[in-house]
Amino acid sequence: MNAMSTAPPTGYDLSPNDWQPALDKGGVVEGVDDIDQCVRTILLTPKGADPHRPAFGSEIHDYVDWPPDRATPHLVRETVRALRAWEPRISEVDVVISHTMGHVTATIRWVPKGDVAARDTDVRLSQ
Repeated sequence: MNAMSTAPPTGYDLSPNDWQPALDKGGVVEGVDDIDQCVRTILLTPKGADPHRPAFGSEIHDYVDWPPDRATPHLVRETVRALRAWEPRISEVDVVISHTMGHVTATIRWVPKGDVAARDTDVRLSQ
């Protein structure tokens, strides 16, 4: 009986932290695009939705229907808390919440560790 190897083929240095399938696009995302996709996944996954990682995700969904003046500080706090817990590849996080025409959007400015250039990720928190 032959044992299958789970190691990548020789000459490849692929880590699950460096790339993943591009959601809704096909193909693969790498580097900062991978981090951008992970930020969205973390924020849009309610805690408890992943049975193998019940603490994964965020609790922003608990606040999107609150009045804007009361929801905003909670949304900022939960966004920062979730990203600090689940995305170790970013070093700085700044969050701006906007409420327009019944929609809530978070603009997350983040800096990859070891870099100085900030990137922005917009995440629509409500439909």
